[in-house]
Parts: sequence; structure tokens; C-alpha cells
Amino acid sequence: MIFKDFTRNINPHQAYRIKKLKLQLAKADSYAEWKSIALKLDEESGAQEWKLDNSSPYFDAQVIAHRLGKLTRYRTQKRTRDLMYILREGLSYDIANISHPLLFSQAYVGTKKIIEDYVDEVSQSLAFIASDECTCLSLDEKLEYFQHCQRAYGQPALMFSGGSTLGLFHTGVCKALMEQDLMPKVMSGSSAGAIMTAMLGVSHPSEYHQILKGQNFFSEAFHFRKLNDLIKGGGGLADVRYLKKFLVENLGDVTFEEAFKKSGLHINVAIAPYDGSQDARIMNAYTSPDVLVWSAVLASCAVPILFPPIQLTSKRHDGKYTPYMSSTRWVDGSVRSDFPQEKMARLYNINYTIASQVNPHIVPFMQDDISRFNKNMLSWPQRIARRQAQVIAKGVMDFTRERVGNVAPVRRLLDHGHGVVDQRYYGDVNIVGNHSLRHYSYMLQNPKPHLFKILQKEGERATWPRISLLETQERVGKTIQHCLELLKYHHAPDQKPQKYIVS
Repeated sequence: MIFKDFTRNINPHQAYRIKKLKLQLAKADSYAEWKSIALKLDEESGAQEWKLDNSSPYFDAQVIAHRLGKLTRYRTQKRTRDLMYILREGLSYDIANISHPLLFSQAYVGTKKIIEDYVDEVSQSLAFIASDECTCLSLDEKLEYFQHCQRAYGQPALMFSGGSTLGLFHTGVCKALMEQDLMPKVMSGSSAGAIMTAMLGVSHPSEYHQILKGQNFFSEAFHFRKLNDLIKGGGGLADVRYLKKFLVENLGDVTFEEAFKKSGLHINVAIAPYDGSQDARIMNAYTSPDVLVWSAVLASCAVPILFPPIQLTSKRHDGKYTPYMSSTRWVDGSVRSDFPQEKMARLYNINYTIASQVNPHIVPFMQDDISRFNKNMLSWPQRIARRQAQVIAKGVMDFTRERVGNVAPVRRLLDHGHGVVDQRYYGDVNIVGNHSLRHYSYMLQNPKPHLFKILQKEGERATWPRISLLETQERVGKTIQHCLELLKYHHAPDQKPQKYIVS
């Protein structure tokens, strides 16, 4: 259960209306429809009253109220220097813990009103400093201030998990985020998630709408080898040539550096060396600018046993293909780095991450925010059991590795297994796919229109409850970005002044 139950002390008529609204919510076809029904549910259940109550163990309301009052006073009195100081003092998306997940798990839409008012006031104050109303600062001073703000505040990243054909779920996540202008500029993917990341990363923004219709995904990319070929050896259960053909057709002859210039997106593809003793890596325009995107995605999709290890291909300045680290073969990045959060944080100044998770061996064990952050005594047995299960699994693999580690295939399998168990599969915001026997059967199918439609809609519906949280977290960052764009426009010597409204 994601949302808190406010319905314990209601009469039968209210219970009936709430049940009816929940059924309507599950069948909503758009975010606008979902939000309209969700607001009615919050009204019926009493969650609206919860929003007006500042008391909460999850954030410091006193700090927020104090800062809100100061920001409002300084802005209305046009005390610009004081306003700049207090803004910079608290320029964090989670100041006083206002982004705690449980603050957005109590109601379907929104959170405490004081938090929404605070974020709104911060945005208005930043807009005031960038506007013509603020006359005590030069254009260069404003530019410098907002450049510092952008570095201090950081930016979000979107991470797509593996999951074979279930990765079509990611298209629904992208569609929902793009419709609300919440799509991050930094994204990563492994295995099936790498395909989603690369599809967007090699395309111009004007092409995203067409990609999310699904036509590019309809292909016989997964083709199992015949028994005679399997007996001969030299490969995995699936024929890698079909997947390679699909990727080359859709991603083209594009390097990571060329992809960034075209799309403006910082895409990262997670891959792991076949030798389990080496660390996983991410391919991007900084770490591997000359590597062909399709080559990295092919390696990221090379699930051990299903596909053989892959050699990466790069493109020289003269356009000639050459091997990248020719002595190394690479496999599925989700084996050891499904979500490369730390690596991206160092490269892109990430402040929080959004995880789209559909890996079939992970989703059944994922917990919702209430279960993860619940600290009462009744939750202790489950928390202890989960942690001990992980410790025991790693201990068994370490014990086995010490005794049969000299057998290369066994050691490699244990290294990969250790990597799967030892990973962190959560982001700061988590969008998790459904799991059932029906969903496991989808994994054995090539993407088809009916399957694409089902999984994309599941992705959208899983994203809609997270929109309020993401809007709150991204509001200030987007305001800083818009202010910078405005100031840079005015700073350009060949442009005529023009009036802009910053929201």
C-alpha cells in the first residue's frame, strides 16, 4: 500500500464513494483524469485535512515556516541582498527533509500545504531576482548568481532497469514524465533499459513523440538458436545477430559524443566486464565519446548464458571502426550495476534519482515507501530477515568461491551472482512495474503492438502517483534553469531586449 488509509472512521456512504473512486482511479486513461479523481479521493478520505496540519515526524515544519516568512518579507520589501543570502543558505531540494517519501505517501496528490507554499515562494523569489524589478544587480551579477545556484542545486537523473521485453514499461514512464515536462536531461540504462536510453539519446527532441508510439520497438530482436547450433557452442541461447541488426537499424552509426550533440541528453549505458573481478562501467560522452552507442547497448543486453560476451566498437576521427579495449569482452550491465547512481553523481552533479524498475528477479522483492521507511517495532522482524537473507546469500557465494574458485566458469557465475545480490536497486523516487505469471510470460515474447500498449499504460499509471513529488522536487531547479536562459538571452549582444515572465 502506497497511500495512508484515512478511511477508518467514516460512514458506509463515504466508504462506498471511496471504493467507487478507487475503481475509477485504476481505469484512468490520462494524468488529468487520474488527478481529478485522486483529488476527490483525498477530499473524501480526509487527506486534505492532513495537508493543512503542519505537524509531522518526517520534516521540520518550524524551519520551513521561519524561512517562508523571511523569504516573503524580503521579496515584498525588495531587500534583494538579504533575499539572495537566505536563498543561497537553503538551496537544497530536501532542506528540512521536505522531500521525505512518506510526506508524499499520505495523499494521492500533493503534500503538506506549508511545503508547497515554501517551494512556491522560493521559485517566486528566484524569479524576482532575475526580473527587471530587481534593479540593484547588474546583468553579469545576476548571471553569476544563478550559475552558482544551478551548481549548488544540482539536477535529477532517470535510471532504467533491465527486464527484457518488460522494458516496454519504461516507455510509459517517459511518456508520463514528458507530458508534465519532468523528463531529466541525465539518464542511464542497462539491458532493456539501455535500449530505451539509447533510443532517446540518439534522437532529436522533436522525434521523441514518434519513438514513444512504439514503432521502433516492433522487431524480431530475440531469436533463439537452433539445437544444432547450440551443440556446436560458441554462443548463447539466443542469436546475437538479430539483436545487433535491430540496434544498428534503430540507433545508427552514432557515437556517444555525436548522440549528445544531437539530443542534448546525457545518456549512460551500464556494462560489466565478462571477467567478474573487474568493476562495472558506464559508457557516455565523457568516459567513452568515440564508442558507438549500438555497440554499448548490445553489450549491456548480453545477459550471460542468453547472449555471448560482446566486444565494443568505436569510431575513429576518419570514420573507421576499431575495437575498443580489444582484449576485453563485456556483458549485461545490470549484473553488477543496474543503477549506476554513484558514478553519475560524480559526473553530472546529481541531487536525486528516479528509478524505473521492472527487473523480474527484483520487482517481487521491492518494498513501497511506507514499508521501507516504517520504523515501528512490528517492522523489525521483516527488516532483520531481509538484511540477514542478503548477508547469508553473499556468505554462501563467498564460501563456494573460496573452494571452487579455480574453476573459471563457476567463479565467473559466482562473481555475477554476488554482483546481483550486492546492488542497491532503489532510487530516491521509485517507479516499479507489476509482477505476475502473465508478466513473466511477456519476457519470452518479441515486442508487439498489443504488448507495447499494455506495458506502456502500466508505466504511465505507475508514474502518475509520483508526479506530485517530482513537481515539488523539480520546481526550484526548473526555475533556476528558466532564469538562466532568460538572463543569457538578454546578455547576448546581438539580441534585442524582450519582456519575459518567469514562473
